[in-house]
Amino acid sequence: MEHHYEYFWLDPKFWVAVSFVVFVLLVGKTAWARVTAMLDERGARIRAELDEAQRLRSEAEAMLRQAEAERKAAQQEAEAMLARAREEAERVAQATAAEAEAGAKRRERMAMDRIAAAEASAVAEVRNAAAEIATVAARDVLSASVDAAADAALIDASVADLPRALRAA
Repeated sequence: MEHHYEYFWLDPKFWVAVSFVVFVLLVGKTAWARVTAMLDERGARIRAELDEAQRLRSEAEAMLRQAEAERKAAQQEAEAMLARAREEAERVAQATAAEAEAGAKRRERMAMDRIAAAEASAVAEVRNAAAEIATVAARDVLSASVDAAADAALIDASVADLPRALRAA
């Protein structure tokens, strides 16, 4: 059975609907406040994470620039070291060549001195041999051609010529 009320506000269904709307508004307001607070919190967290990411990115970019500068400096230093090493190698090569040339000249001079000494020794040996041969030949010639009387005459002539030879010397 259905009951009709004279005024709509007297109907309990109206009041149930009003209380439902009031309940939904109160719960909605509370729920809306909580949802917006959670969203605000999440937005703040995301903003903080974005700021942190931006800070980390700027630090990474600074570190990259620093690493590039260090790499460039290391490359320049390596090139300078290579240049110094090449210069040092060239200097050592020149010094070694000069030392080798000086050693060759020294060995050549020593060889020339040895050759001159050997030559002088050979000349002296030839002179000695020639003197011995001349002495033997003179002895043989004198013994064959000079007798005791001629020998005495030669000695007397030599002794007489001695003062003149001493004055000449």
